[in-house]
Amino acid sequence: MKLSFHGAARSVTGSRHMLEMPGFRLLLDCGLFQGRREEAYRQNRDLGFDPKSLSAVLLSHAHVDHSGALPVLQKQGFSGKVYLTRATSDLTELMLEDSARVQMSDCGYVNKQERRKGKACVRPLYGTDDVRKLVRRFEGARYGDLLKIAPRVTASFHDAGHILGSAAIRVKYTARGNTTTVLFSGDLGRSNMPILRDPEAPPPCDVLIIESTYGDRLHEADRAIMKQQALDLLIHAKTHKSKIIVPAFAVGRTQELVMRIKELVGEGRLDPIPIYIDSPLASRATEVFRRHPECYDEETTRTFTSSGDLFASRYIHFVSSPEDSKRLNSMKGPCVIISASGMCEGGRVVHHLKHAIQDEANVIVFVGFQAEHTLGRKLVEGWDVVPIFGVPTPRRAQIVKFNGLSAHADRQDLLAYVRAISPSPSKIFLVHGEEKQALSLAAAIQIEHPKIEVTVPHAGSTHEV
Repeated sequence: MKLSFHGAARSVTGSRHMLEMPGFRLLLDCGLFQGRREEAYRQNRDLGFDPKSLSAVLLSHAHVDHSGALPVLQKQGFSGKVYLTRATSDLTELMLEDSARVQMSDCGYVNKQERRKGKACVRPLYGTDDVRKLVRRFEGARYGDLLKIAPRVTASFHDAGHILGSAAIRVKYTARGNTTTVLFSGDLGRSNMPILRDPEAPPPCDVLIIESTYGDRLHEADRAIMKQQALDLLIHAKTHKSKIIVPAFAVGRTQELVMRIKELVGEGRLDPIPIYIDSPLASRATEVFRRHPECYDEETTRTFTSSGDLFASRYIHFVSSPEDSKRLNSMKGPCVIISASGMCEGGRVVHHLKHAIQDEANVIVFVGFQAEHTLGRKLVEGWDVVPIFGVPTPRRAQIVKFNGLSAHADRQDLLAYVRAISPSPSKIFLVHGEEKQALSLAAAIQIEHPKIEVTVPHAGSTHEV
């Protein structure tokens, strides 16, 4: 069996990993690269392999850095099935439709600017018709179901606790009486986080492919401290009549942020202030959350049962129309605007940043990892001038990071996951982490498990497993 890496190798976005067996090619995830526009555009069109040669795809979860290039496969001749959990199936359909619409909108906006400069126009990678054709290939499954992918290949999904429906993927290949088992972690979540169940203990495997996003650091552990930080921000907004802009993935962090603010209001520590969830996708994704209580932890299940809809309240407003979104830009604070995308590489949040970023009373809050070369990364690094739609724009707004709200496992969680595999795998590959983070985690794993072969692969590399 061969394993090759075509994305998220010594980087975070564009997750694409291929397993090759005689007469069968299986792709684990097919995500979008995010970062420098021209480079990302090229890497998202040229996937690094022939889609027509693929037999099937196994998808870990719906985030676009894992799912967003699936329609490109469709356009380039892929004819197999896409296997995923049922909740991931529902979310991915929404995410890809939204991705197609955002590409159309952003390309239209950027092209207006480019035409003035005499530059060539950019085209979307795919449209909604491509998404609909792809969705027909979806094969939804439950956690733990044993799926027969090919005569000698089976697979199963195991709850990863990252977002709704997220899964670690176990692939078993049998030939000549020998079996090789590969476990792909996808993105691992954290224990004791709201809404979702904790990540499931990993099943045995011979080869582990594990993420390393936060492989060199620990998250803020004290929930009380995080709540106080959130309270301080909201008080700041009320005092200064300012805006809090939160670039957040429409799935996962949006729902969690709403719950955190509701907790503060419910405890009497804060009078309600308007919360605008400016994303048609977030509204529809929240509906998907409501349809999949099988993914909830016990506390969330009890909340739904006893007090109804935990995502609804009179001060929470879901914004759908472009006109209502534009009105937020001229609206005075105090208010919270939660909008995608989480790395500020497209969508409505970029327009909100354009209008809010030059007011020093406003605050931009980051709650997730920001990949290299993204607008979000530039803001987190404290750039005084950032490119917004290609225009250098001074930044006067405050920047705040909440790593404690990240949906990714930290160094301690990742090491514990490896420790929990019994017997230990013979090989471990670290993906979905920038080089510094991946190498740091690799060294830590090697110290704990000196007999395991630990590799941080390069993009385009192929390995025997």
